[in-house]
Amino acid sequence: MNGVIQNREAFLGKIAHRLERERKTNIKRPEWNYQPQDAVLKNATQEELVEVLKEQCKNIHTDFVLTNSANLPHSLKEVVNGFGGGSVVTWKDERFAQYGLSQLMNEDWPQEGVDLHVWNHTKKEENIEKASHANVGITISDITLAESGTVVLFSSKDKGRTVSFLPATSIIIVPKSSIVPRMTQAARIIREKVKSGELVASCINFITGPSNSADIEMILVIGVHGPIKATYIVVDDI
Repeated sequence: MNGVIQNREAFLGKIAHRLERERKTNIKRPEWNYQPQDAVLKNATQEELVEVLKEQCKNIHTDFVLTNSANLPHSLKEVVNGFGGGSVVTWKDERFAQYGLSQLMNEDWPQEGVDLHVWNHTKKEENIEKASHANVGITISDITLAESGTVVLFSSKDKGRTVSFLPATSIIIVPKSSIVPRMTQAARIIREKVKSGELVASCINFITGPSNSADIEMILVIGVHGPIKATYIVVDDI
C-alpha cells in the first residue's frame, strides 16, 4: 500500500512563487559518474560477506555462531543455555518453523522448564511485561549489513520491537541469504519494496550488537539501554 500525498502541487507551487521563480516539473535524477557507495565489497561472494560479518562482530562485542538449518536447534539451545536459560521471548514468526525450531520451542523447552512467551498482538501489556523480565529475546534479521555488523529488523503486529531491546540478552538469527555488503544495499532493498507497493514496516530497527555507550571521556560501557550481551547465529540457508 502506497501513501497518499495531499496538496503536493499546490504546496510546491506556493514555494516557487514565494521564491519568485518558475516551478520546475521535468527534473531528472542525476546519474553520477562515480558512486563510491557501491564500491565497498562490490564483488564479494556470500561466503566472503559471512567472513566480513564474523570479523566485525569482534568489534561490536557480539558472539558469532555459524550453523545450518539441521543444526540450528542445537546451536540455539546452546546459546540460550550459555546465557543462563530462564525466560525467553520471541516474535510470532513463521520462519522459526521453517528453520526447524518448532520442536525445540513447543516441546523441548516447556519440558525443560524454559518459560517461553511468543509475542501476541492482542496482549500488549503482557507482551511488554514478559519482554522486560525475560533473560533472552530471539528475533530474525530481515537484512544484515556485513560491513558494520548491523541487523535490520522489520517490526509488525506479530514482531514487537521490544523483543530485541528489553530482555537482558539478545539472540538474532541471521539467514545467510540476508547478508548484503552495507547500508547502500539495505536502503535499496527497502526502496524497491516501497516502489513495488509492498507494505513496509512502520518501524525498521537497525541494531549493531548490544547497546554501546561512551561518556565524554570515551569510556565504553556496554548494556546501558539494551541487552548486555548479543549473539548472531548465521544460518546457511542458501
